[in-house]
Amino acid sequence: MNDVLIYILPLSMGWLLDLLLGDPAWLPHPVVGFGKMIAFGEKRLNKGSHRMLKGALMAVVLIGLVYGLAALLLHVLSSLPWASVLVQAVLIFYCLAGTTLVREVRQVFQAADRSLDEGRRQVARIVGRDTSQLSAQEVRTAALETLAENLSDGVIAPLFWFALLGVPGMMAYKMVNTLDSMVGYRTDRYRDFGCWAAHIDDVANYLPARLTALLMVLAAGRPGLVGFVHRFGRCHASPNSGYPEAALAGILDCRFGGPHYYFGQLFPKPYIGDNERPLTTGDMRRSVAVNRGAELLMLVLVIMAIILCERLF
Repeated sequence: MNDVLIYILPLSMGWLLDLLLGDPAWLPHPVVGFGKMIAFGEKRLNKGSHRMLKGALMAVVLIGLVYGLAALLLHVLSSLPWASVLVQAVLIFYCLAGTTLVREVRQVFQAADRSLDEGRRQVARIVGRDTSQLSAQEVRTAALETLAENLSDGVIAPLFWFALLGVPGMMAYKMVNTLDSMVGYRTDRYRDFGCWAAHIDDVANYLPARLTALLMVLAAGRPGLVGFVHRFGRCHASPNSGYPEAALAGILDCRFGGPHYYFGQLFPKPYIGDNERPLTTGDMRRSVAVNRGAELLMLVLVIMAIILCERLF
């Protein structure tokens, strides 16, 4: 099989599977397994002394383990090109979360239109903050912030790492992201133990987050918002999340950010954008269109990079 097809075919198949299926509840997902591995390690290691060192070792071992197992699997299948393509397509499908994210955000807006309590319960599925006291505006804001932030985490970053390190790199990135989402918090419990997991995630997402913001403004036909993104992208506790959020805030001419509660603790956060206006279902639809456009642009970029590398090397 042509070397280019070995990369492009599973990538296209995996992306189409995500576009059509999302993450069906009945289908076992590797990230669930990642979560169990992290929970197992955290329960046994996050106690006593040297918690930062133990958290760092757990993170490095788990990331390396996932990369190694994926690379070993593909090596075993290297003599069976079509089997390799199918397995890679499934793994790529597992690593992408574009359709599931869009579906969840749509459901938040539909629930919020029915009642505030429903909106709060629905948005709690996709955010880590306390949602019990959110206003209707805050529910919708949280959903759109998550849509922008997780476009990077759930689509652009996995594709970025696929372009650099293939499917093993993509799988390792998902472990990085899962570690951060479970232990990468600045709470009393995780401040030391999850410190390295959070830093590794920051490094892994540094370029993808900024690339996501650029793709979003291009997909919206608003390249002039690059200055806005540069100004407000730094207005976030995370060194990365602010950039895609700033891109969407600029596209919608709205305001994101502000203080939120996580695990009972209030975390002060600056605002992203200036226009504090009500968000509507129309804003959600426009945001989804921008996400899909950015996702498609990234797919094309990765395919072009694969073809270019094959011709050069």
